[in-house]
Amino acid sequence: MDAAEAPRIASAARPSAPPLAPAAGASEETRELAIGGMTCATCAGRVEKALARVPGVTRAAVNLATERASVWASAGAVKPADLVLAVQRAGYHAELLTGDAQRERQIFAAEAERLHREGWRVAVAIVLSAPLLLPMVGVMLPGWLALALATPVQFLLGARFYAAATRALRARTGNMDLLVALGTSAAYFYSLYLFLERPSGTHLYFDASAVVIALVMLGKWLESRAKRSTTAALRALMALRPELARVERDGEEIEMPIGGVALTDVVVVRPGERLPVDGLVVGGHSQVDESLLTGESLPVAKGPGDRVTGGSINGNGRLRIETTAVGAHTTLARIIALVDQAQAGKAPVQRLVDRVAAVFVVVVLLVAAAALLGWWLIGGDLTAGVLSAVSVLVIACPCALGLATPTALMVGTGAAARAGILIRDAEALERAHRLDTVALDKTGTLTEGKPVVTEIVSSELTDVELLRLAAAGQRGSEHPLAQAVTARAAGLELPALEEFEGLPGRGFIAHIAGRALVVGNRRLLEERGVATQALDAAALALEGQGRTLMWVAWLEPAPRLLGLIAAADPVRPAARAAVERLRALGIETVLLTGDGERTARAVASELGIAHVLANALPAEKAAEVRRLQAEGRHVAMVGDGVNDAPALAAADVGIAMGTGADVAMQTAGITLMRGDPRLIAEAIAVSRATYEKIRQGLFWALIYNAVSMPAAALGFLTPVVAGGAMALSSVSVVSSALLLRGWKPAWEQGVHR
Repeated sequence: MDAAEAPRIASAARPSAPPLAPAAGASEETRELAIGGMTCATCAGRVEKALARVPGVTRAAVNLATERASVWASAGAVKPADLVLAVQRAGYHAELLTGDAQRERQIFAAEAERLHREGWRVAVAIVLSAPLLLPMVGVMLPGWLALALATPVQFLLGARFYAAATRALRARTGNMDLLVALGTSAAYFYSLYLFLERPSGTHLYFDASAVVIALVMLGKWLESRAKRSTTAALRALMALRPELARVERDGEEIEMPIGGVALTDVVVVRPGERLPVDGLVVGGHSQVDESLLTGESLPVAKGPGDRVTGGSINGNGRLRIETTAVGAHTTLARIIALVDQAQAGKAPVQRLVDRVAAVFVVVVLLVAAAALLGWWLIGGDLTAGVLSAVSVLVIACPCALGLATPTALMVGTGAAARAGILIRDAEALERAHRLDTVALDKTGTLTEGKPVVTEIVSSELTDVELLRLAAAGQRGSEHPLAQAVTARAAGLELPALEEFEGLPGRGFIAHIAGRALVVGNRRLLEERGVATQALDAAALALEGQGRTLMWVAWLEPAPRLLGLIAAADPVRPAARAAVERLRALGIETVLLTGDGERTARAVASELGIAHVLANALPAEKAAEVRRLQAEGRHVAMVGDGVNDAPALAAADVGIAMGTGADVAMQTAGITLMRGDPRLIAEAIAVSRATYEKIRQGLFWALIYNAVSMPAAALGFLTPVVAGGAMALSSVSVVSSALLLRGWKPAWEQGVHR
């Protein structure tokens, strides 16, 4: 890279901006609703269809695990009340989510309270139904006592199943509640018939109704507790939002609700408090803990001029912060929106599950009817037929199928967010697990994105004198190379600058102490008649190391070479470890950069990257990504600048460095919250771990149903065992997904490669 190419660094060297949640198209808007009353995948499918039928809605997605619905509609075409009404007509409850933090907390609190109440109902159901199992150990209960114990469990504690089944029938569909209601009702009324016909001396099957209901209730309660754990990451992020802020108004500090803070307000944050807003430090020094936002474990020093992020924890200093973002525009709000959207989305594999769930209840009813008729008409045993049909109805579990994908997705994206990896949607996560090639931008991705002076070579002055002259000429310039020189000269007394003439792409001429000084590339010095041969050998060696050279010479009274200053964009300390980790995951790396061949090769050699494309314009980067895809590769593009956006969009998965430009983060499917290139490999690793959990959950859910229903139909399972197995299946799928909460980046696990 020579001095003429240096401006390309500028886009990556801009102040960091927060990641943006994906926005709907200009003519489309998105609504989020909390859905109540869903119990299985068929419920989610029915709500989804009801919302999709509302005029103006373009598509809808319902997540069973989060009990949330996302609705996309033409801008201004749909009223929120219409969406709520459509859900209610389908037999469920709905509430529009406005993004209000306080309301979100209330919803989470209401869910916790409902879970607490349900726990007591489960306890009562177990106490009443447990005695019905005594006949299994030889202790017979009087028929009237069994009836008295089973009836309140069946019709009071089990009323929820009848209510949900009735709603499903009104909507001309079926769900898990319908299967449980049919199965337990068959067992209850068959036992009641036997009791009324022969009040004593007859074996009754009230345990097949009451105990099954108790077990299903227990399973749903455990499942709800486990599902609540999957939203822990999102609730932890929401808890970071302070409700109050201390604002300077008319010389006084006034405490007010966070919603009252306006742009440019100066907020005061005392030691140990959480920062309420995004802003710029205008007074004070402190250490700020940003770990819950970026995954960075060490506190970061902050002083005047530094940017800070709301939700971070102030250390032992008092800070005055000028507000630069409020409400939904803050970094924390955008992160929450991004995580929420990823957790509410559907992975492409879920589409197959939805098709299976749509016909699941019908298939179960047919199998149960076949079992009843087979045992009764062919085997001549009505009792065996009833029990087998009940077992089939109870053991079938569409819940496990519906929960396998969303629970793993929620836990995986939550674990990634804690590490500073924001996955935009389920599709990006599913694509990421297939990646075999990663194309890396250089500036701002593998390097710091900010050049520094590395060497000073003088021909007749001292190094300090040469630096003073060069810095005096570049005083006030915003060019990255000028900033590198002035930063190196900090603390030195600089001569006065009398006149300045910029020469774009070549350098500049400055008048200092009545003499003309030229600073620029070799071409500029040759144009001005300055001989450079004296330092050619040194220049060649530095260029071989990928340095950018700034030649310095007097033009008056005669052209005379003074020396040269070398600068480089330092490679990030973790860059080599990042490349090695990608290689350990079986992923090939490619360097795509707009910098010159020598610089690109030097960086690639240092990091162990074999394939390099240098001098690449934005369109050429995108073309290279498409060429790699044409070879059958699954390609990720990693970048941080505006010039990386076309390649990020062209890649199977775009990965944006969170220290870069907004447009890069809006285009990418994954955003890394801090400039640590090691997170590139970890984003792929967590996506692979999450997808593996999805596959495991779906496999066991399908195997469970494929094996259990025939076994129940053939009489190998009693209704009580079937009820326990059904409850266990959903809980096991969710619990398996929860194991992802223990995922950590490789360096935290002691894995170095």
